[in-house]
Amino acid sequence: MGLSGGIACYKSAELCRALVKAGATVQVVMTESAAQFITPVTLQALSNRPVYVSQWDAREPNNMAHINLSRKADLILVAPASADFMAKLIHGRADDLLSLMCLARPLGEVGLLLAPAMNREMWAHPATQRNIQQLKADGAHVLDVGEGDQACGEMGDGRMLEPDEILDDVETYFQPKSLSGKKVLITAGPTFEAIDPVRGITNLSSGKMGFAIAKAALQAGADVTLIAGPVSLSALRGVQTVFVKSAIEMHRAVMAKAQDSDIFIATAAVADWRPAQASDQKIKKDRSGQTPTLSFIENPDILADVSRSDRAQKGKLYCVGFAAESHDLLKNAQIKRERKKVPLLVGNIGPETFGKDDNTLLLIDAKGTLELPRASKIKLAHQLVEQISQRISSL
Repeated sequence: MGLSGGIACYKSAELCRALVKAGATVQVVMTESAAQFITPVTLQALSNRPVYVSQWDAREPNNMAHINLSRKADLILVAPASADFMAKLIHGRADDLLSLMCLARPLGEVGLLLAPAMNREMWAHPATQRNIQQLKADGAHVLDVGEGDQACGEMGDGRMLEPDEILDDVETYFQPKSLSGKKVLITAGPTFEAIDPVRGITNLSSGKMGFAIAKAALQAGADVTLIAGPVSLSALRGVQTVFVKSAIEMHRAVMAKAQDSDIFIATAAVADWRPAQASDQKIKKDRSGQTPTLSFIENPDILADVSRSDRAQKGKLYCVGFAAESHDLLKNAQIKRERKKVPLLVGNIGPETFGKDDNTLLLIDAKGTLELPRASKIKLAHQLVEQISQRISSL
């Protein structure tokens, strides 16, 4: 992990801590400019390893820290990467330890991720944008920048991404790109069927599983669209997210996008019925003791409609259904798979997973079943994505 000079170095401390917590071995290398913003002692405490600043560090017996350190790495992450440091890289300049390491790294073995950080005018300058394009052409991975308040008092693009966002990008770098080139459409969360302007019918789905699958598919290299019901989760960076409310709105959004998708994963817990007539005013008690009578009509079956589409019937759209049951999971999930006519059905016990961060999944296809033991939803999402990629590769 390299730090070049910039006020964003304060974020690098939290990033280092997050990387270590995620299981990475982090060796920090700082430029002298970076040491003006944050001390090597801080990064040493967080990484549990001595920090290197000078190319003349006497701790290396052969005095070749730029060779030794780069050969031990799986990835060099420079965060922050200043405008000056990136300009230096495109010319192959190497007048400090960090730039030496970037130049000396084995290109086919050690990746280079750069997290830019600078003033908005510096970011927008044609020279910076040309340098970024050249860095990408040379094989470096240049991350996005954030937008917002800057230390100088101005506002705009150029902020370094937040530590959790950079951690996501590091994890993405190491994920197998098993869905590269695929367009994946995912639904998530509950739907809300209005009774009146303040009441409605919904369920306990949090959307966490669907959002985790969207993240896993993105990290597997897919172009991901997520259609989410009313959830308290923020849109995922890099995922095209469409927020809807009712089952009708979700059906409309899915059918429009399914015609251009390769994989459809119906994770959402869609309401089976909706009130036949929603009141345009709040239904009030009238002190008569009589309760209002509600009549219901059936919502469209999103998964069944997609699986019956021409694209799915021609084998160009692989459909995956979800079944959240309260009992008899295997029996009910098998029945649902046959009824929906999908190649893969994923079942779970709804009350045991709604709102939680972990889950168990039961995968059911024509060949049998596969149980994925309880784990975090993101771990299960990666396992499910890998199972889907294996299945579509054999078609």
